[in-house]
Amino acid sequence: MSFTTLISTTELRALSNPLILEGSFDLADTDAGERAYAAGHIPGAFYLHLDRDLCGDKTGPDGSFRGRHPLPEREAFAALIRRLGMSAGRQVVAYDRQGGPYAAHIWWMLRWLGHAEVAVLDGAWDGEMTADVPTATPTDWQPGQPLVGQIDAATLLKKLGDVRLIDARAAERFRGEVEPLDKAAGHIPGASNRFFKDNLGADGRFKPAAQLRAEFQPLLAPHSAGAVVQQCGSGVTACHNLLAMAHAGLGDSLLYPGSWSEWSSDPARPIAKG
Repeated sequence: MSFTTLISTTELRALSNPLILEGSFDLADTDAGERAYAAGHIPGAFYLHLDRDLCGDKTGPDGSFRGRHPLPEREAFAALIRRLGMSAGRQVVAYDRQGGPYAAHIWWMLRWLGHAEVAVLDGAWDGEMTADVPTATPTDWQPGQPLVGQIDAATLLKKLGDVRLIDARAAERFRGEVEPLDKAAGHIPGASNRFFKDNLGADGRFKPAAQLRAEFQPLLAPHSAGAVVQQCGSGVTACHNLLAMAHAGLGDSLLYPGSWSEWSSDPARPIAKG
């Protein structure tokens, strides 16, 4: 049995030879996640740093800003995963200490490489921790066809009004009341707000699939999932909504990797507030 959305701590313990990846991160203290990993992590887990391992060149070939966390070159990310011992069909489990947004980003990126057997740990790890860093055995694994889709800023601009946009940022940032990270405040015109933390229950785990389905369906209607674009500040926490929708059985929608950080960097692009 493979896991493709969420996995419990009990299910993780029962796995044989999973590839475990920690993605804990703090935008205000970019070394905090790595320090936490060094202090203690799930045995066998490798650490992936958002800026160093999961991010590409912020400047495009034309000199434009691609966002705070643009995707790396696909082959560069595949090479990193090979070095960590990836193999076809191997179960990957991603986790973080922030409720899953960075783990969900890793989940999406591995699906981008064509690897289906990847899941996010649902809730906090409650078992043994270690400071030991595992030893990886590199492989010759090759990525397959992407299992996910994405959209760029130019295409999205042309399609405004024809696609359903869902923004995963906190409500006050979405409304444009505050903007601590990017050049302008507000949101992409036509977007609806679904703060990624609303996918979690009081226990820090994802809400049941039926509840998530009921909460997302009004945001999607009348569009199918394939006509929905997910975005956030920099293409990371939007993956939490993508994961929640997949767990709810609603299918896959598109990710806008550049998200608000890229969109708001060009004053020619329209901005809405409220």
